[in-house]
Amino acid sequence: MIRRLVACALAACAMALVAATLQSQVKPVVRFDITVPASVHPTPITGRVYVMITRNGQREPRLQLSQVDGIPFFGRDVEKLAPGAAATIDNSDLGFPVERLSDLPAGDYFVQAFVNVYSEFRRADGHTVWMHDDQWEGQQWHQSPGNLHSRVQTLRLDPSKGYRIQLDADQVIPPVVVPPDTPWVKRIKLQSPMLTKFWGRPVHLGATVLLPKDYETSTVSYPVLYVQGHFGLGAPLGFREGSPLYQEWTTASFPRMIVVTFQHPNPYYDDSYAVNSVNVGPYGDALMQELIPEIEKRFRVLREPYARVLSGGSTGGWESLALQLFHPDFFGGTWTACPDPVTFSGYEGVDIYKDDNAFYKQHEWYRVPTPNMRDTFGEPQNTVQQKVQFEVVNGTKGRSGRQFDIWSAVFGPLGNDGFFKPLIDPRSGAIDKEVAAYWRENFDLLSIMQKNWPTLGPKIIDKIHIYTGDMDTYQLDKGVVLMDQWMKTTANPHYEGFFLYGDRKPHCWNGPETQPERLKQMAIHIAAHKPVGATTPWWQY
Repeated sequence: MIRRLVACALAACAMALVAATLQSQVKPVVRFDITVPASVHPTPITGRVYVMITRNGQREPRLQLSQVDGIPFFGRDVEKLAPGAAATIDNSDLGFPVERLSDLPAGDYFVQAFVNVYSEFRRADGHTVWMHDDQWEGQQWHQSPGNLHSRVQTLRLDPSKGYRIQLDADQVIPPVVVPPDTPWVKRIKLQSPMLTKFWGRPVHLGATVLLPKDYETSTVSYPVLYVQGHFGLGAPLGFREGSPLYQEWTTASFPRMIVVTFQHPNPYYDDSYAVNSVNVGPYGDALMQELIPEIEKRFRVLREPYARVLSGGSTGGWESLALQLFHPDFFGGTWTACPDPVTFSGYEGVDIYKDDNAFYKQHEWYRVPTPNMRDTFGEPQNTVQQKVQFEVVNGTKGRSGRQFDIWSAVFGPLGNDGFFKPLIDPRSGAIDKEVAAYWRENFDLLSIMQKNWPTLGPKIIDKIHIYTGDMDTYQLDKGVVLMDQWMKTTANPHYEGFFLYGDRKPHCWNGPETQPERLKQMAIHIAAHKPVGATTPWWQY
């Protein structure tokens, strides 16, 4: 009897110990429930929901997202989320730079929920996709009109104790306010037939035009500078009364020209890269056949190749060079700064042709994480893997609105699901070599020059001017150096282009000249290449 009692007692103790052990292994629930009241959005939502968490209460959390030194945020896709129903963010959802909610240290935080609303696009290629429809904010989902967010709450979060918190996304971002026209600055916005047909929804193009002194009282036609770059509604070149440019622009002796910036946001990004793409659509054709002709019809532009020049930096740097190479008979020269990869051998730290993996460099006995951004001393600020994770949390299937995703959309082939086929596997970092070959064939600018030099070379002589810092923040100087080295070897014709490097300058170094000095350089170039017998009434020098 005593033995039985002892055995039962031991068994009970063992069961209690197992139960205690199992209980200690069960992690507390960490969870946010995000709701959208019917009063602010009465129809079901397909899109992506987020929770953003920060220690800094000086700005809304949604305005503190960044791939370097940004705040933790977590995201999840939703489909047909009913008004008032809860979308959940919990420990299964990926975040950045903190991967899981349970990894957050206990503390007091400012917390905000956000809802990025997608629209249905029934594309002309037969694919139907759900993506964010730009509202003329430049594909910035965190501040796009119609998107929703909660008020900021101050909360105590302790993953060791668990929590379940409801956040109501009851604030609607208002429409964009477009600046009014002035005597100096005019704006155009038109619906593109080509792009509307491709996307199956209305798609618009725009332009902002800076006019020269005395434009309204003269009958002169003027050279035009097409400045490429990210979406913006401000005046070209940052023109404003009282600025150094304004002081020069309004003098009698300054060369008079028209300066134009484009607006061509799309469901992937704030900018299309000004080329035709199977994923983004025929933006190259739309710009060249719809927008530019409309600009040159409405304003007195010298419609001659020698009088059309290009400039741009970063994204605009790539575009300005690409437009000059793809349309050498239409444009008379480009002043390109800090361009995005002009060859994908220099893809922000990755050589997509030689490297097998974008996340690390493989050596015989060890591997090294691939740096992405750096400072001017070469110190890494993040890795390629971290950048990819940041974009995935922003949006799946390339819907982040960020840099790697737009490159994959513009440069890459179409995937079976209607989105682009990825170059880089977002989990492993493996590089798809078939996709890399597609990039090289269609959009590697150095490769295109090399393949087409006998016909292209004669058309671009004296038209290529490229500037970059030799410590570009995104390592974009490598591609420029490779292009520079190759152009020095060209023959039939031999043309080296013009390359200038800023010693230990970051992204986006644009040369030593001031803005007015650069415009005078362009004017001198245009005047030097005018046809015999043409005059320059646009510049009394």
